[in-house]
Amino acid sequence: MKAWFGKIVGGALGLYAGGPVGLALGVLLGNAFDRTQQSQSKTLEGDRRGVLQTVFFQATFRVMGKLAKADGRVSEQEIHQAREVMTRMGLNEAQRLEAMRLFNEGKTPDYDIMPLLEELHEVIGRRSTLSQLFLELQLQSAYSDGALSANEQRIIQLICKALNINKLQFELIHQRIRAQAQFSRHGGSAAGRPRGPNLEQSYRVLGVDQKTSDADLKKAYRRLMSQHHPDKLVARGLPEEMMAIAKEKTQEIQQAYETVKSQRKLS
Repeated sequence: MKAWFGKIVGGALGLYAGGPVGLALGVLLGNAFDRTQQSQSKTLEGDRRGVLQTVFFQATFRVMGKLAKADGRVSEQEIHQAREVMTRMGLNEAQRLEAMRLFNEGKTPDYDIMPLLEELHEVIGRRSTLSQLFLELQLQSAYSDGALSANEQRIIQLICKALNINKLQFELIHQRIRAQAQFSRHGGSAAGRPRGPNLEQSYRVLGVDQKTSDADLKKAYRRLMSQHHPDKLVARGLPEEMMAIAKEKTQEIQQAYETVKSQRKLS
């Protein structure tokens, strides 16, 4: 509801009923009405965001568990990946225990992720950026052991279907996550410091190729940075615990862009 609606209606009714004095009284009453409505709206919005954050958190680790068990056996790499996500999120002990409980629940053979994904889609609504970020997190988990198996692909397809992520969107995200996984696995230098992605990987991280014009390259970079901006994602309902992961993604995108920009000698 508009913040001025009550004042206008109250003022008009007051003027009609009591002249200038009625106008003043009507505006005062209308202002009180507007403030009450704004307070209720903020409370409702806060409740909705809380529900979204809870569902997103629960879905992240349950689906991660489902992917880990997709091939019948949970590998050490997949367990490490789940714990790594918890560490990057900065979870306290109670939150880590809850995340592991959700992960273990998701990996039980008879656990059906579709109701959870449908609930996630409902609370996300039109926030497509959150849907795509959720897919990115699950793809990263699936690639933790180096490859995407047939069973993992089927689960990823269920995620895309439930969250209305079309084939083109999936391919662009998949290309970027696969490239990130490659340079993350091979990014260590002899001195133990991380190296950036090579040129080919950098193009894939940005979702473009070497034929892309400089102007389109910059557009792709700015779009990705906007989509993964931590403050924007939290404002849309991303759990604050995942802010660190969002920051890492922007750093990866920035690093890839700097690699391409340096090769092209862009300012």
